[in-house]
Amino acid sequence: MHLQWLSQWFGQHSAAFTVIVAYIPLVATVTTTILSIVLAHATLRYAEATDKSLALARDEFERQWSPELHIKLEKVGPRQARVVVTNLAKISVLLQMMQLRRLSMGVPSMRSFLNEPLVGGCTWVDDLGKRLFDCVGDNYEGQIATAMTFYVSGRLYRTDWFRFQLQISRGEIVRLDPVNIAARKVRMVDSAERARQELVKDVVETAAASAAAGR
Repeated sequence: MHLQWLSQWFGQHSAAFTVIVAYIPLVATVTTTILSIVLAHATLRYAEATDKSLALARDEFERQWSPELHIKLEKVGPRQARVVVTNLAKISVLLQMMQLRRLSMGVPSMRSFLNEPLVGGCTWVDDLGKRLFDCVGDNYEGQIATAMTFYVSGRLYRTDWFRFQLQISRGEIVRLDPVNIAARKVRMVDSAERARQELVKDVVETAAASAAAGR
């Protein structure tokens, strides 16, 4: 009796079962497609996050290990001034030459040759002595600039020109203040020709700045 009833029930609903069985592969395909899209989106977001992390790590590495020096001129007394060079990077450098010039002059008025190692994060201090007065004289009011040339990993680099407002009256330093302008990163000096081109560029920039100030 029960077998007959089951046979009749399956016979009445066989079409529905056939449709359901036919739809199972379709549902599986749709589900697989949705899961693939979700996984692909998650993988893409993970790749973007990884790229950002690598970029941040690379920037941090460059900030810490790329050569970067900061130069400051300080007034110590009426006739005394000193230069303070700070190594902002972790890598050590070998200071080779300090240049000092008036902005109104195209070529440096003073070159001091050095051979001083400077460890990362440390400061090197040197007394300018008479070199400052030999550069500008006993009476001067205007801007001066200084730059440092140094070796890193066998390559020669030069800093940008750090500018300062200087006032000297009757052989005494009245004012020596830094001029806050954006400085470029250190540049590698490839050869004497490259150094000469950089010097010419500094002269042109100085002349243009003087012409703009005179207008």
